[in-house]
Amino acid sequence: MENRNLNRMMSFNISDEALGCVMAYIHDPRDRDAVSLVCRKWYETDALTRKHITIAMCYATSPSRLRRRFERLESLKLKGKPRAAMFNLIPEDWGGYVTPWVNEIANAFNCLKCLHFRRMIVKDTDLEVLVRARNMLQALKLDKCSGFSTDGLLHVARSCRSLKTLFLEESTIIEKDSEWLHELALNNTVLETLNFYATDLDRIRIEDLELIARNCHSLVSLKVSDCEILDLVGFFRAATALDEFGGGSYNLLPDQYAVVSFPPRVRRLGLSYMRRSEMHIVFPFASLLKKLDLLYAMLDTEDHCQLINRCPNLEVLETRNVIGDRGLEVLARSCKRLKRLRIERGADEHDDMEDEQGSVSQRGLTDLAQGCLELEYLAVYVSDITNAPLESIGTYCKNLCDFRLVLLDREERITELPLDNGVRALLRGCQRIRRFALYLRSGGLTDVGLRYIGQYSQNVRWMLLGCVGESDAGLLEFSRGCPNLQKLEMRGCCFSEHALAVTVMRLISLRYLWVQGYRASATGCDLLTMARPFWNIELIPQRQVANADDDALIEQPAHILAYYSLAGPRTDCPETVIPLDPLSFRNP
Repeated sequence: MENRNLNRMMSFNISDEALGCVMAYIHDPRDRDAVSLVCRKWYETDALTRKHITIAMCYATSPSRLRRRFERLESLKLKGKPRAAMFNLIPEDWGGYVTPWVNEIANAFNCLKCLHFRRMIVKDTDLEVLVRARNMLQALKLDKCSGFSTDGLLHVARSCRSLKTLFLEESTIIEKDSEWLHELALNNTVLETLNFYATDLDRIRIEDLELIARNCHSLVSLKVSDCEILDLVGFFRAATALDEFGGGSYNLLPDQYAVVSFPPRVRRLGLSYMRRSEMHIVFPFASLLKKLDLLYAMLDTEDHCQLINRCPNLEVLETRNVIGDRGLEVLARSCKRLKRLRIERGADEHDDMEDEQGSVSQRGLTDLAQGCLELEYLAVYVSDITNAPLESIGTYCKNLCDFRLVLLDREERITELPLDNGVRALLRGCQRIRRFALYLRSGGLTDVGLRYIGQYSQNVRWMLLGCVGESDAGLLEFSRGCPNLQKLEMRGCCFSEHALAVTVMRLISLRYLWVQGYRASATGCDLLTMARPFWNIELIPQRQVANADDDALIEQPAHILAYYSLAGPRTDCPETVIPLDPLSFRNP
């Protein structure tokens, strides 16, 4: 009786029906987590009404635990390997196997409609088991995944006839044939998004794409691999609802592309391998474009200026640093609605296109900050940098939520280091920043700058720091701040195991730590300072890997990976990973 009265008091006498209606309007996972802690009744109502879950680390919990709490899930996003795996910094066999999750999904989660696996190892048998049990899936995303072939996709295409989204971008797929796409074209009439961009799928039959366009009147997005653009003319005519197109290639003479015309509703465009001679295809509707992906376009600085000047409504731009400071000047002058800008480094640091004009420095960033006031996301590789552009970003870009800057190491002399004052001004001015990355070089940020980052990162939840700080003292000062930091990644820093462990204990919201390159102790025992229940610690020892450019062996520093887990230490660690058991204070 007393428990019942206590529950009623803690629930503020809200009826179950009313509470369920209120919960339906609470979508932010942090708000949901807070609500579920009020009392048992609210916890149970959250469990019954939660529609979407993101698990940022597949070893943070177990499939059975998820099923016991959220059996009515409609959407699940599951991340496997650490983000460093995208840069070949994590051993291929580290883990991230989807099999135990698929087996649980096949036996439970009857309401599941959307499934997103990211950086996970997926087998053909996993896909077969999944679609046999959940053939009413509406969205399946295999995002940067590996381990499966087109045979697995064939199971998906034959079974999931209600599929609206099939996303395979940047996945490593073993291609046996293109039967999967043919079956998809025959069986599906509701497809809205098909994406196999940046994959090695090159046996695609254009006839199947045209059949999809004719059968699926709601198709709004298609991103393909290296299909010849001229072969897609029939598809473009049939796909009248298409809003986004990405991929393709241009292998013929420029005059032959005069017959190419994109669908009238296209507003988001990715121009892979497009050269200056084919740019005229885009000019007729460039003023309507909202998103432009030039990451793999064969354009120089002048081409960027000419194209961007015709895109006044651009909101998203992705390109390489060949855009140069002059391209950023044109962008700042022409594209006042720009919200997201991503500037990657070229595939080759000495790319012929990237001459002295084709590099990004403080001059271009200052113009950008003063001209594009609506920026929310900025990720950029720079060849030179000073404090001034960072101060300008803090002054003008008040909507910035995500900031990432990498200083390239090809220039020996940088105009002005350290960047302590610029970083302070940026973080003080852009108080909405939730994700922050700063990758510099020795001397780029002192211990004082590290203290500024901790002091002014009140709302940052994810952070990447590379080659920053001078000593353990700077890291310990940093750790006194960042009250909401959940994920911290570091590379090439000078910190000791002890300082890292103390930092983890001080960062009250931290759930995940990844470090490559640190001052290791002889035994690794200094890391046990951060040992506590539900905290897994893994060590990936120093190893030799092949250089991507010349296959020469290079030494890769040791890694530390630590994270909260309700599932306990994992059992599928390969020999290259040493799991430290924080409960028993010993090496298994």
